[in-house]
Amino acid sequence: MGLFDRIRGDDDPRVAFFGIDGVPYSLIAEHDEEFEHLHALATEGAGGAIDSIVPPESSACWPSLTTGVNPGETGVYGFQDREVGSAETYVPMGRDVQATRLWDRVQSAGRDATVLNVPVTFPPQRDVQRMVSGFLSPGVEEAAYPDELRDTLEELEYRIDVNAKLGHDDDKSDFLADAHETLEKRFEAFKHYIEADDWDLFFGVFMTTDRVNHFLFKHYEEDGEYKEEFLEFYRTVDQYLGELRELLDDDVTMMVASDHGFTTLDYEVHLNEWLEQEGWLTFDTDDPEELADLDESTKAYSLIPGRFYINLEEREANGGVPEEDYEDIRADLKAKLQALEGPDGNPVADRVVTKEDAFRGDHDDIAPDLVVIPNHGFDLKAGFKGSESVFGTGPRNGMHSFDNASLLIEDDDATVSGADLYDVAPTILSLMDVEYDRTDFDGSSLV
Repeated sequence: MGLFDRIRGDDDPRVAFFGIDGVPYSLIAEHDEEFEHLHALATEGAGGAIDSIVPPESSACWPSLTTGVNPGETGVYGFQDREVGSAETYVPMGRDVQATRLWDRVQSAGRDATVLNVPVTFPPQRDVQRMVSGFLSPGVEEAAYPDELRDTLEELEYRIDVNAKLGHDDDKSDFLADAHETLEKRFEAFKHYIEADDWDLFFGVFMTTDRVNHFLFKHYEEDGEYKEEFLEFYRTVDQYLGELRELLDDDVTMMVASDHGFTTLDYEVHLNEWLEQEGWLTFDTDDPEELADLDESTKAYSLIPGRFYINLEEREANGGVPEEDYEDIRADLKAKLQALEGPDGNPVADRVVTKEDAFRGDHDDIAPDLVVIPNHGFDLKAGFKGSESVFGTGPRNGMHSFDNASLLIEDDDATVSGADLYDVAPTILSLMDVEYDRTDFDGSSLV
């Protein structure tokens, strides 16, 4: 029990959660000696691979992880969502998350939450102890609340994200240097507020792991040029997590989790190009750029990652598919997607999921009709500007996976086997002795 606890006379259990965006559990398990601190957390408590969500994209995953419910409840399905009955699309932000966040439940219970760098939290909430928004925030000045937090982060030269454009260069030296600097500043900020010891829930996310994986994961899996640099970056992540664990008092349970897994990317799959070639999608302009450019004769279109929408009358702005044809057309599209093969002869789809099977809730009116969960190696793209071919390559060589996300809990009574992302929020509340209705979540406590 820390000094702050002794002063306030509060012995309620606390939790420190550290997100490691996109880290596959296999990476941790295969390097138990090199990543000694993560290994110790898993062996002294519980650790293992868990499933992500449909679709396994960070903008959808973090709202689900922090609310314990599926996108049908959060209302967030990806980096780009569409307006109901409109050809307009938007980038979901914190205000678009319709379900109750974990830290709001903590604050409502009379406890305090410090929330740092969680994706899809901009603008920062004013009803938590402190918050700096994460990925897609414009900068620390606008992303931090209260002013004391902003001032401290600026003094630490805190950075919200790495410069991902540097990863496009063949020479990854500048990218790696930028990644290490961003990681270091994140660690310094986390350390500062861990040591403040004035919170009941500390919730911070390292996003740079996802960035490094996107540009270096193939080097790691296939013994490429930058494999050692990749491992050195993760040794640093492990060291930082070990130092943060040492700072935690006995009344604090540490948790570490990723929002999805990762694997090597072999092919980018341009799905709107495929739909156009197969006669499913047409445009009313020679230079299409957005959803509004679809022609009424379009039967389906795609948004990343692997989300497919039937161009249904009345529901879609340029909808031309009658309601009575919906089920037949969707079934036909599902069959064709299941049969789609890559240049290597392997199927692109591990499975194709209908919206009824994947989503449920009060905000499922913009749910995709089908979602493709790809096999490892096939990164699903969309866009309306056209591509030279259906299958291609780009600057990234790593991609998200539905399986093999990570979860580690400093509690030897925890059971991680068979868990998924929806279990994280109720587990944290259980560890903190914060009451909740079990029907509020799609998951359940692991302790």
